[in-house]
Amino acid sequence: MKTITKVFFILIVVFFTNTNAQQKTYCNPINIDYGYCPIPNFVTQGKHRATADPVITFFKGEYYLFSTNQWGYWHSKDMLDWQFIPRKFLRPEHKVYDELCAPSVSFVNDTLLVVGSTQGKEFPIWMSKNPSKDDWKELVHKSEAGAWDPYIFWDKEKNEVYEYYGSSNLYPLYGVKLNRKTFQPEGEVFPLIALNDDEHGWERFGENNDNTFLQPFMEGAFMTKNKGNYYLQYGAPGTEFSGYGDGVYVSKNPLGPFEYQSHNPFSYKPGGFARGAGHGATYQDSNADYWHISSISICTKNNFERRLGIWPAGFDKDGILYSNTAYGDYPTFLPSEKKNHLNGNFSGWMLLNYNKPVQVSSSLGGFQPNYAVNEDIKTYWSAKSANKGEYLISDLGEKSTINAIQINYADQDVELMGKPATTTGHKYILYYSDNAKNWKILVDKSKNTKDVPHDYIELQKPIQARYVKIENIQMPTGKFALCGFRIFGKGSGISPGIVNNFVPLRTEPKKKGERRNVWFKWQQEPNADGYVIYFGKSPDKMYGSIMVYGKNEYYFNGLDKSDDYYFQIEAFNYNGIGPRTEMKKSE
Repeated sequence: MKTITKVFFILIVVFFTNTNAQQKTYCNPINIDYGYCPIPNFVTQGKHRATADPVITFFKGEYYLFSTNQWGYWHSKDMLDWQFIPRKFLRPEHKVYDELCAPSVSFVNDTLLVVGSTQGKEFPIWMSKNPSKDDWKELVHKSEAGAWDPYIFWDKEKNEVYEYYGSSNLYPLYGVKLNRKTFQPEGEVFPLIALNDDEHGWERFGENNDNTFLQPFMEGAFMTKNKGNYYLQYGAPGTEFSGYGDGVYVSKNPLGPFEYQSHNPFSYKPGGFARGAGHGATYQDSNADYWHISSISICTKNNFERRLGIWPAGFDKDGILYSNTAYGDYPTFLPSEKKNHLNGNFSGWMLLNYNKPVQVSSSLGGFQPNYAVNEDIKTYWSAKSANKGEYLISDLGEKSTINAIQINYADQDVELMGKPATTTGHKYILYYSDNAKNWKILVDKSKNTKDVPHDYIELQKPIQARYVKIENIQMPTGKFALCGFRIFGKGSGISPGIVNNFVPLRTEPKKKGERRNVWFKWQQEPNADGYVIYFGKSPDKMYGSIMVYGKNEYYFNGLDKSDDYYFQIEAFNYNGIGPRTEMKKSE
C-alpha cells in the first residue's frame, strides 16, 4: 500500500511539474521553421526565409497551418509547438517553383481539403482524413474551379460548397457554387466585391496609403459564417506594406449581395515591431473562440519577404468581426488560458530593452548593434561571422523582472533556398547578470536541433536581472544576425501618466480637404517609450489600434471618408501602460 501511495505521489508531482512548465503565451511573429524563398528572381538581393497567405483550421483536435512556398505544412495541438510535415502537392508537369501558393485549406465533414493557386485548370484538389500522418489522395485530378487565392467554403448547415477567389488590382473577388459530389463549378460565376479606395483610405496603395502610382490590390478571399451571416474577407492594398490589412463584407447569402462592414479593416497592424495583418484566415480554437492569422511584412531583401502573425479575434454582440492587434507583438496568452478576446489576450509583460544600450562581439558594416533593439523588423544587427562565441549583451538600465525573451534572427549571407530536409538548428546560450561580469546560464540551447528563427522562451519562473546576453553556438546558415532581441517583463519604476493635448486633425465635412487622412498630435509624455492610438466609429467599438514608438505625431491615412470616428491614446513604457485619454470625436 505504501509503495502504491508513493508511486501515485510521484505521478502527481510529475504531472504538476509538467503542467507548470507548459508555456501560457506566444509572441508574434510566430516561431515556425519558415522555409527559404525558392524563386531565383526573388533572391537577387540575398537569400532569405519567406512565407505568407496563411490558413489555419482546427480539425480533429489539431490545428493545421498551410502557407505559401513551404513544401509542406504544420500541425499543432496547442497553437504553440508546430510540427512540420514535408509534402509536395503538385505534380512535376505543373512546373512551378513555389508549390502551393496562397492555398485553400478547409474541411467537409471528416475530410480536410487543400488546393493551391493557379491561373489554369490543371491543379488537383487534395483530400485527407488523417493529415497528421501525411495521408493524402486526390479528390479532383484537375479542378475546373482553379483560381488564384482560392478558398473552398463548406456551408455546414446547408451542406453546400462554394469557392471564392481573386487577386488583382483590376478585377473583383468572385464566387461560384461547386457541385457537392464532383467539386467542379456548378452554375454562374458571380463578381462579389471590389475595392472602393476613393471612400476607404486604408485600401489605397503604398506604405502610408499615399503611393498611388499603382492601383491597389484586392486578394486573399476567405469566408466565415456566423449566426446566419456570411463574412467575405479580403486583403488590401498590397502585401509589401505595413498597412496591409483585411477587410470584410457581410451578407445573408453565400453569393451576396454583400455590404461593407462598418468596422474595417478588421485586421490591421501598421505599427510596432511586427507590422502588417493582411491576407489571412479566421478560425476557431479548441474552445470555439476565434483567431485570425495573417501575413507580416518584412520586405527588405524582396517585396515578398514575410512572416506570420496570429491575433485574437471574434464577433461582438452586434455581429461585428474584429481582431485585437493592440500589443499584438508582445507576449499573448494562448487558447489554453481562455481569455476574453475583446479585452485582449495581452500578458501585460512590457518590452524592457527598447533602444537600450547593447554590446556586441563584432559588427558587419552598417548592420549596427542598436538595430537589434530598435523595434523595427526591417533592420538588423549582424556579427561579422557565425562563429561560436559571437554575442550580444542587452543592458536593461536597471534590475528588472524578466518573464520572457524573443530571439528574432535575420538572414545575412544565408545559402539556402526552398525547404531543407534537415537543419543543424539555431544553437545558443542565454545568460543573465546584475553587473555584466558574473554571468549565470538562463537558457541553454547549445544542443538544439530545431530551426527556430523567431524563438520565444517563456521562463518557468521570472528572474531579476539587469543584463541579458545571447551567445551564438551555431547558425543553420548565414551569419549570426538579429532583427529583434526582445526582453519582456516589468521594470521597477512607474508607468507613464495620461497623454496631454491629444488632437486628431481632420478636414470637417463639406469642406475641401482629404477626409481619409488624419494627423494626430500630442504632448510628449516624459516617461513614455511609445503610444497606442485607438480608433473606431462608435465609443463601444474601438477595435482599431496603431503602436507608435518615440514620436509625438502620427499621420494616418486609413479612414473611411464619409464616416465619423472616435480616437483615444495611451502611453506605455517598460513599467506598464498609462491611462487612456478621453475620446475625441471627429465628424
